[in-house]
Amino acid sequence: MGYLNYDTQLLESLRRVYGQSLELLLESLKYPGSRMYVRVNTMKTEPGALVDRLRERGIEVFRDEELAEAVYFRVEGPFTVSTRDRVVVAVKEAAESVALGANLYAPGVLKCYNVKKGDEVTVVTKSGIPVAEGVVVRDCHEAKSSGRGLVVEVHRSLYRATRIRELPEFAEGLIYPQSLPAMYVARQLELKPGEVVVDLCASPGGKTGHVVELSRGRVAVVAFDRSRSKVDRMREELSRLGHARYVQAWVADSRYVHLDYPWLRADEVIVDPPCSALGVRPKLEDRKKYEEVLALKKYQLQFLKAASRIVKPGGSIVYSTCTVTLEENEEVVEELLNEEPCLDVNEVRVERASRSAYGKFKDVFTRFHPHVHDTPGYFIAKIARKLSC
Repeated sequence: MGYLNYDTQLLESLRRVYGQSLELLLESLKYPGSRMYVRVNTMKTEPGALVDRLRERGIEVFRDEELAEAVYFRVEGPFTVSTRDRVVVAVKEAAESVALGANLYAPGVLKCYNVKKGDEVTVVTKSGIPVAEGVVVRDCHEAKSSGRGLVVEVHRSLYRATRIRELPEFAEGLIYPQSLPAMYVARQLELKPGEVVVDLCASPGGKTGHVVELSRGRVAVVAFDRSRSKVDRMREELSRLGHARYVQAWVADSRYVHLDYPWLRADEVIVDPPCSALGVRPKLEDRKKYEEVLALKKYQLQFLKAASRIVKPGGSIVYSTCTVTLEENEEVVEELLNEEPCLDVNEVRVERASRSAYGKFKDVFTRFHPHVHDTPGYFIAKIARKLSC
């Protein structure tokens, strides 16, 4: 199950972190965790009330043991999926969702072969891995042209989990799908009424929305992303949650916010930049080279340098990624501090996660390991600007 194609240098990079446990890590990436999490929008409802409402309809849902706003649904499987003569090929991200039981919508369709409305089909990845069986409910080519609407109603998939986006609670803005590690990012901020919080790579708005909820709307939030489509998507999500009035969402290349917005000063900054996403699971197929990791390391450093220019003395930057290499995580922070003497690190402590065991700042940062914590792979660091600078 799953196909990972990483070059020798990348595997050696991962071995620096995982040593003899590398095979356990790689195997765990091919499968989903046993829990699918959502964050309860506490501006609209209480977690207990949401759980009661779902259970009244026979939906199995559980409160997280530690985070009050986190609830989860169990992931069942794997199951067997048959390969039919008629297939629909899904793009990578859509195939991974369909493998968990989601229906396939037009934006996720890559190709259709010998398919018409009413046909029973197999949904496959680009390389032909079957992920689900279902029925075509709309002409595939018409749907692809319009880019909208349901194409395949899934009846059987590799795994089974609650279809979160089809729940009325989702439409009402009561929940936001978010991994457990990602929920710990906004919780590293020390939110005080009247402060300014900047989210530099904010779309689709998960952490931005969490800041609104944790602060009860009492902080000013400025959220950036580089494309109009991403910012539009973020605005839609914030509107669904009822948070749009608390957030200014702007289109900008966050690497240059200190130049484009020279007046901008933040008490706290979130930097969750593009990364190799090696911690994301399940991976039905993934191809990456070590040179991509090195390029992303340089890219991430640009975002953090911009954050260091806009954060106030005594303020902090929370840096997170959904990847697991040293190059993109600990080494990015080390390089940043070598170039920016006004910065220092603060401890990030999440009891259920592991402490970073690597580099100059051993035991300071937090890591989630898929094969250890049954979560995506994740990294969280906190960087402070000294009061004297």
